[in-house]
Amino acid sequence: MAAQNGFSPDFSELARGEWLAALRALGDEHGFAEPLGKRHAGIFVEDGDTLLVSFETMSGIEALSETRTPLGFDMVRDFGWSSLSLLSHGDTWFRDPMVYGFFDQLIDDDFFDEFETVIFYGAGPCGYAAAAYSVASPGARVLALQPQATLDPRVTEWDDRFTDHRRSDFTSRYGYAPEMVDAADQVYVLYDPRERLDAMHAALFERRNVARYRMPFFGGALQTDLRMLDLLPQMLQATAEASLTPDRFAAMFRGRRGYPPYLRKLLAHLDGERRDLLTRMLCRNVSTRMNAPRFRRRLAQLEAEAGATPTAPEDDPTVL
Repeated sequence: MAAQNGFSPDFSELARGEWLAALRALGDEHGFAEPLGKRHAGIFVEDGDTLLVSFETMSGIEALSETRTPLGFDMVRDFGWSSLSLLSHGDTWFRDPMVYGFFDQLIDDDFFDEFETVIFYGAGPCGYAAAAYSVASPGARVLALQPQATLDPRVTEWDDRFTDHRRSDFTSRYGYAPEMVDAADQVYVLYDPRERLDAMHAALFERRNVARYRMPFFGGALQTDLRMLDLLPQMLQATAEASLTPDRFAAMFRGRRGYPPYLRKLLAHLDGERRDLLTRMLCRNVSTRMNAPRFRRRLAQLEAEAGATPTAPEDDPTVL
């Protein structure tokens, strides 16, 4: 999409050192750039009265963005939002006194009061941070993809994925994410219920202002999938409007019907469960809509095994 405001940075050709310098320079030009110790930084770009506060790892930006820029820059370019990007070297959950102090200073400066709408966003460890730091802007809205609630082993000893980080402090400032969202206007938590540990963390976010939406058969990289489906901007807009209702989410989520990674996982699950009739329905549905050799071959195999018994209607909603 062409930039509506002339803001269209592209750092894709820069080496890591040059890239970091370019980000700092851009922040200094359009807002501010704040180093936060050795592992974190904040980049602010000022434009409209909607602010996206996004938490991202630098490696994630390099992997997911064609221009190697934070997600907020896309929203500045395409929708005229303002962007505050919190960046980390690796997965840190942003548990650092320098980050606490940065948000304390923003609160003292009434920074968030300058915007009509504030959205906090992140995925995984960054989703934890988006929820935890949203308390700095009461009335903000949050979109968190498969967030952790805490890594405090007294609460989540069942999560054995991040044992190296259990010594990190999750009990002091901005600590337990489900409690930190109490001041938010609306919180949307997206997760795959088949990812057991993600689902258990999502369950801890049971609050009056939290809507939890299931994305089965997507796995543990929801941010990558939503970017590939080009759904993230729509979901952020709906978050800004507090209008990501179950019906609206379901309408967006229908995009998965043309998304091969999802369809392959669904096929593998049905095959593993030996649900041959449902598998045939899925393969027929996909084969008639898409160029899908794997599904055509599997359909031919199943129909041969079944003696070409007629299948159910092609677009049965119980399949997809």
